[in-house]
Amino acid sequence: MYKDYFPYFKNSNIVYLDNAATTQKPQVVIDEIVNYYSSYCSNTHRSNHGNANKATQNYEHTREVLKKFINAKEKHEIIFTKGVTESINFIVNSYAKNRFKKVIISSLEHHSNIVPWQIANIDFEVVKCNENLDFDYEDFENILKENPNALVSITHISNAFGKIHGIKRITNLAHKYGAKVLVDGAQSLTHKKTDVQDLDIDFLAISSHKTFGPTGVGAIYIKENLLNDILPYQTGGATINDVTYERSILLDSPFKFEAGTQNIAGVIGFGKAIEFIEELGYENIEKKEIEIYTYLYEELSKIDDIIFYSDIKNSIGSLSFNIKNIMAEDVGILVDKMSIALRCGHHCAQPIMKSLGIEGTIRVSIAFYNEKEDIDKLIIALKKAITMLKD
Repeated sequence: MYKDYFPYFKNSNIVYLDNAATTQKPQVVIDEIVNYYSSYCSNTHRSNHGNANKATQNYEHTREVLKKFINAKEKHEIIFTKGVTESINFIVNSYAKNRFKKVIISSLEHHSNIVPWQIANIDFEVVKCNENLDFDYEDFENILKENPNALVSITHISNAFGKIHGIKRITNLAHKYGAKVLVDGAQSLTHKKTDVQDLDIDFLAISSHKTFGPTGVGAIYIKENLLNDILPYQTGGATINDVTYERSILLDSPFKFEAGTQNIAGVIGFGKAIEFIEELGYENIEKKEIEIYTYLYEELSKIDDIIFYSDIKNSIGSLSFNIKNIMAEDVGILVDKMSIALRCGHHCAQPIMKSLGIEGTIRVSIAFYNEKEDIDKLIIALKKAITMLKD
């Protein structure tokens, strides 16, 4: 069983179905982080003693691993950040703020792809979705026609509903009208291969902790021909080639964008998480997840008064629903007492919830280590909770 790789499942009896919030970490990732702190804890890109060189080498190894993982052309297209939220804020403030009058987003965006644009006073257009929450490509093209040379900023997979956006089709349309494309990849690398060259993405925001790696680490991929248009988000230590009191000369990418001491252990651990995924193989991950996701939908469909907001076509990972006349949060409280971990609420996606006329949903989000047994336990707990709340 895949759970054997993850110490969490050896130490807990919790049925963990909150993977869209964060994934569990395999032992190899934990060991890699502990090894850094225990054996060669040093700063990177500064000192030249042995442990410092090893830390720098392993830190930069993750950049190389991530480059190959997403099929970027060059290592310097990969810049480490705290995660997707910081990556999007980086692009907003270092690139988009003084360049675009309009941003185009989907109806299913996380707050991290809404609020930064509002704070920067950049207007945005929202692409409609149909009754199954699928992206409306006709509406998208009409918006592009009216707003050529805009920036399209879109999630690859909805954290709230699991809907998969057709990024290649979206990118082709966007580039046809001179637009650039920023993709929120927070949920996608967990479930499926993402090839930035094949998809022709201009920017890809990446998170480690959604991808079996440590928290507080991520990256932003920037297509090489755009790097000179990006201003440093922060400056200071490790970004400098030469400094006088009159002027400063920055290093080239990626170093000029990574000011200060980074989350070295986190980056090194992220590299190990990527290698772990590659060893398992996406073909095995996707096969297992489709099986569990389909089983989840089928079993939930048997529950009386269940309300879905989309089917599972073009979806993976997260599945949202409600029970008629029952508050989602009440269900969450009760199933938690039955050792089921899931999420209830708006999932940082309030605009789409309001469009659907609801406050939030019950969200079950799976990973490849989940088993049918987990779903069976979930269904038993849900039925008990529903009975208690209806009595």
